[in-house]
Amino acid sequence: MPTSASPAQPAPPSPQPSPSAPPRVLTVAGSDSGGGAGIQADLKTMLALGTHGMSVLTAVTAQNSLGVQGVWELPAEAVYAQFRSVVDDIGVQAVKTGMLASPELVETVADLLAGVRAPVVIDPVGVSKHGDALLSAAALEAVRTKLLPTATVATPNLDEVAWLTGVRVQEEAGLRRAAAAVLEYGPRWALIKGGHLKGDAVDLLTDGTEEHWLRAARQDNRHTHGTGCTLASAIAAQLAKGDSVPAAVAAAKDYVTGAIAAGFRLGAGIGPVHHGWRLG
Repeated sequence: MPTSASPAQPAPPSPQPSPSAPPRVLTVAGSDSGGGAGIQADLKTMLALGTHGMSVLTAVTAQNSLGVQGVWELPAEAVYAQFRSVVDDIGVQAVKTGMLASPELVETVADLLAGVRAPVVIDPVGVSKHGDALLSAAALEAVRTKLLPTATVATPNLDEVAWLTGVRVQEEAGLRRAAAAVLEYGPRWALIKGGHLKGDAVDLLTDGTEEHWLRAARQDNRHTHGTGCTLASAIAAQLAKGDSVPAAVAAAKDYVTGAIAAGFRLGAGIGPVHHGWRLG
């Protein structure tokens, strides 16, 4: 899908980054004007974890601590052009996706990711923390059949598992069944986030053979806006630094747990996690 501004040209060889350049991570997601989730959360996380964050904007939202007041998706050609501009010149060592809004954007991004050799983290964002829809119902099949097969790691929460697979989990033991259902769509690893369950915050990472259970004490803090974006971006950052998938997820879980504990109030609703909690 070449841009309308100019005909497609063969990409020049990507220059080698300086030895002092940090690992390069690309986020493909929507903008959160309140700064707690989306592109803004992704770039803050990537910086906090010592990587160079880059972005492909898919949509603009009018959003604050109370919810999402409006969504405007970008044309597919704009998403395509941003992606090619970054990847063809700068290169990437990991990619993370978030809000993709429509079937056309899902398919465009899936096609682009199919040509990327770097690890890919898919956060199949369907609704916001406040329950606002961020992906059209018509995009569901494209997410299942086009996007998830590109994933090194898919990171659905339990609501997203139910939306994608029909499997509803009410207790920790059901996480295995949820993971198996997600893996049917082709990601190499599934990280099923059990944060909506009672008790400890328990997640299950599995490739269908290995299992890694990640458990953290639940934080007494309601300011959790951006947790999903932050976790997926942290995983991508760790993968870009060379971690294995289990090591990247464990490190990301530790980072997010601290960010939730340090979350703070903004506005009259749900505040964000604190992306810079380790920076002092």
